[in-house]
Amino acid sequence: MYKRYVILALAVVLAVSAFAQEQPLRPMTFEDMFSFGRVSDPRISPDGKYICYVVTSYDLENNSSNSDIYRVPLGGGTPLRLTTSPKSDAHPRWSPDGLTIAFISSRTGKPQVWLMNSDGTNQRQLTFLSTGASGVEWSPVGTHLVFASTVYPDCPDDDCNRKRDEARAQSHVKARILTSLPYRVWDHWRDDKVSHVFVVPVHGGAPRDVTPGPYDSPPIDLGGHPDYAVSPDGLEIAFVRNTSSMLATSTNNDIFIVNIDGGKPVCITKSNKANDNNPVYSPDGRYIAYRAMSRPGYESDKYSLMVYDRKKKVTINLTDGVDRSVAEIIWSRDGKNLFFSAEEEGYRALFQVPVNGGDVLRLLKGVVQITFVQDQTTLDLGTYRTNFQIAPDGKTFVFLGQRMNYPPEVMSMLYDGTKVTDFRQVTFTNDALLRQLDRPAPESFAFKGARNTKVQGWLLRPPGFEEGKKYPMLFLVHGGPQGAWRDYFHYRWNLLLFSSWGYVVVAINPRGSVGFGQKFTDEIRGDWGGKPYQDLMKGLDYVLKKYKFIDKKRIGAAGASYGGYMMNWFLGHTRRFKAIVSHAGVYNLVSMYGATEELWFPEWEFRGTPWTNPKMYAKWSPHRFAAKFSTPTLVSAGELDFRVPVTQSMELFTALQRRKIPSKFLYFPDEGHLILKPQNARFWYSEVRKWFDKYLK
Repeated sequence: MYKRYVILALAVVLAVSAFAQEQPLRPMTFEDMFSFGRVSDPRISPDGKYICYVVTSYDLENNSSNSDIYRVPLGGGTPLRLTTSPKSDAHPRWSPDGLTIAFISSRTGKPQVWLMNSDGTNQRQLTFLSTGASGVEWSPVGTHLVFASTVYPDCPDDDCNRKRDEARAQSHVKARILTSLPYRVWDHWRDDKVSHVFVVPVHGGAPRDVTPGPYDSPPIDLGGHPDYAVSPDGLEIAFVRNTSSMLATSTNNDIFIVNIDGGKPVCITKSNKANDNNPVYSPDGRYIAYRAMSRPGYESDKYSLMVYDRKKKVTINLTDGVDRSVAEIIWSRDGKNLFFSAEEEGYRALFQVPVNGGDVLRLLKGVVQITFVQDQTTLDLGTYRTNFQIAPDGKTFVFLGQRMNYPPEVMSMLYDGTKVTDFRQVTFTNDALLRQLDRPAPESFAFKGARNTKVQGWLLRPPGFEEGKKYPMLFLVHGGPQGAWRDYFHYRWNLLLFSSWGYVVVAINPRGSVGFGQKFTDEIRGDWGGKPYQDLMKGLDYVLKKYKFIDKKRIGAAGASYGGYMMNWFLGHTRRFKAIVSHAGVYNLVSMYGATEELWFPEWEFRGTPWTNPKMYAKWSPHRFAAKFSTPTLVSAGELDFRVPVTQSMELFTALQRRKIPSKFLYFPDEGHLILKPQNARFWYSEVRKWFDKYLK
């Protein structure tokens, strides 16, 4: 089945190797980063011969991006580009017989379901909904496709949806009448629409709404992927929705089942008042595996792997004693075992467990070594693995592998029932450019944080690192706060790019970080500026003592979201940093509560509302310490950020200006919580670099 690497790849590698011998390696630039093809969503064909995947490319000058679908032999080979539209083509899904690929394309306007032959020919549009389509999946019997679309719940058909949208667009009155929470989510207003699951025959026809009513399916937040699935016999759909009357305070997503022709849904997770999502049918249809939290109102509780027996109508927990949170769920081909991935100490690990319960076996964690046989070099790759798929042979895994210094590519490995071996890289989308760049590998370190608890962190040296030389340092704090700095290629906070400016980059995973046990994650609750802050300060002490090449007098700090909160906390509690960058940071906990759309989050983190627990909100709110601010600070935020509203950054900037502290505010009217548009991202990185260079060089 396997060919080590293809002739085309060999020619490219040899040519680039010759170039590299003539040209010294150079640091990565922002333009390099946006030149990478961003590989995603690998899918194995039913016969196990091919992998479809998506490559997204960016055009800086036109401030745009485009995604196309490719196909490559499973064992490696010349990629075949299947779509060439100037509009996005993504989310490829093989038909059960392998002859057809369904995908989502926006080439005619709104995203719609399209079909094409497995070689890319005969591309044709299947849906024509005014509300568009997303997340297409096949019925396992191949007769129908399911997808999601956002509609008015009281509209009986698409003509009704179209007319209502047109009337709203043409009205001179743009006022909104709000009667419930949330009225906006992430970066958009709700506008009375909800997401529903639709079914359409593969040969065409009117799509049928199988989840009618006032509820979102998939849910508006805290879902899995794609949160709906069709049973192997093609007769039933499992889907996720939240039926709570107050969505802004509820994490109670539930899994329902309904006949593919529609009817009354039945909830199979009614007894659990916390979050349930990501249903996946077993190959024989006997079971539905899914993820479940146990504590209502907590969005970062541990996900357990649950299995619902459709015949006995009972549910068992397969990972009750495992102190890791389940991410992806994959069935073995014979249905006897389940695989799941989970965050583990900055990596993504893979585990195996029998369907009826038993010992959980870790198959994979950390760095693996891949050999490039063309020039006999080896690289440590694939430390962070996602998008797992199993080939029909039951022995071959395909996944996306990446590192902080290596963007994602499709990779594979062999599985013998107890372990995985023979790691190979299948795609080489960015090989030519990568071989020109000096890309230092991340170094993991650990130290004793608050209360002598082990805390992990990462360090990247700058390109062209010279022993005996002193370097300025950037100290980064991640968002979430239940997130983590992982060994992966982060495009919005790219540690390799920060280091390419000539800085040592340090990124620590303090209390609240995921992948270090649920207790470690939970310990940030009600303690935002407590143990997490101590962990960070002790981590700073540790790296300054261990790494003598860091200049103690030239240290800057940056963070976004909760990381931005910590920057704002730093401002009032330490003068160890010469400059700070705070993006979308929480500043005033009381006003934040009143404007964010996700109320369960502050109510969990601060143990109530501002009127039921005012002391907690006051204790940890950075705005109360503005009188102590003195560090030059760059503030940035987007107008469309409804998670941490832009007014949080405005309040911070006002305080900095009134205190006459050197400060600058980067305001993005067309961005949300994340800076996503290419030219906006270039501008943001440029301003951040200039800010740090001004104070640290």
